[in-house]
Amino acid sequence: MDPDAVAKAFVEHYYSTFDANRAGLANLYQEGSMLTFEGQKIMGSPNIVAKLTGLPFQQCQHQISTVDCQPSGPAGGMLVFVSGNLQLVGEQHTLKFSQMFHLMPTPQGSFYVLNDIFRLNYA
Repeated sequence: MDPDAVAKAFVEHYYSTFDANRAGLANLYQEGSMLTFEGQKIMGSPNIVAKLTGLPFQQCQHQISTVDCQPSGPAGGMLVFVSGNLQLVGEQHTLKFSQMFHLMPTPQGSFYVLNDIFRLNYA
């Protein structure tokens, strides 16, 4: 398993799903997953999806600038750090963002998001 290839595939899947159908992200999280969104901590897949689907915009487009990853621990986890731009429909300027995912393997051979930290980067 090539960590860079896994990270790239995860990032493409996550942001294309986020941009098209945020509710579709539910299967990437589990009950023990935690999202910190702009400092607000949210626990568990249903609460995370409720937060993401309740954001005050209907459509957006992520443009990824960088993806960095590292293996994490003996269980086969992976840290993925993403930076990029977020374009909201009807807005002229993009917003810069950073997001960190801690992915953990599932028994089925895929990964789920254990930890997710999102921040807008204000200049």
